[in-house]
Amino acid sequence: MNIQSAISREIFVPRDEKLLVSIEVRRRMKRTGLSLKGRNKKYLTFLCLSVTNSRPAKVFITKVKKFQGARQYAKRSQWSVEQLRQVNGINPDKDTPEFDLVFDRTTDQWEASSAAEKCMFVQVLYHACQNFWEAKLSQEKPTSPGGQKTPGAVESKKSPAATNQTNFINCQPKLMGDACSVNMVIYRCKIFLNRMKTSMTANQDRRQREAAGKSSRSRSKSSPSPPAVRKMGNVMRRASQVLSERGERLMKADDKTSHMLHGARHFAEAAQRLALKQI
Repeated sequence: MNIQSAISREIFVPRDEKLLVSIEVRRRMKRTGLSLKGRNKKYLTFLCLSVTNSRPAKVFITKVKKFQGARQYAKRSQWSVEQLRQVNGINPDKDTPEFDLVFDRTTDQWEASSAAEKCMFVQVLYHACQNFWEAKLSQEKPTSPGGQKTPGAVESKKSPAATNQTNFINCQPKLMGDACSVNMVIYRCKIFLNRMKTSMTANQDRRQREAAGKSSRSRSKSSPSPPAVRKMGNVMRRASQVLSERGERLMKADDKTSHMLHGARHFAEAAQRLALKQI
């Protein structure tokens, strides 16, 4: 089961909502005034866009976290698109992972895990907001008892929905154009390839760390500890000293043997000369 399916099953299905898209994000700038409690905890953050199954449909942006060691995802903050005042794509000329969400009472500066994920999220969010506000406007338009619209009623005064619509700025035109289905396929392919690359890199790094750990453990087992090294050095020095002493004794014995052999030869020669004189 992939991440989006798991988030949908744990968070949104019990609330009778349909998950449209979810992306992994991190804050570009930390909020001021956050409590220090739990700041050192490691977790992943996901931004999710969902719509209710009931009518009239409502669209929500939900922040979901997955803490390290936890099995389930945890729902944190949630906003409706009625609270979303502005979506800032940061750079309208190229794909970038940065974007800002401006709500009624807060502003979040996000960075997606890839530019493709950010583009997909903004594209789905744009069309979801467009459909929501169109439905909202159609509900607020006054009609006559016969079911026909009252002429001039909308033109006389703008409805709150018309003035509070979400504003998308610095977003690429392709994210709000007609080729949305083609772009969506491209973005999903990019996201899949990026996640595969990230997974392969993580697995490779893990294998390298495991191999390095095994190598260090084997070296620590095979190489003696410092006291053992000192003891072995003392033994080697003692053995070398003993061999040196034995070598000196052998050399002295060899010298004595040579001297005795020379004396014996000299005695034999003298005896031979004496015998020849007697003849």
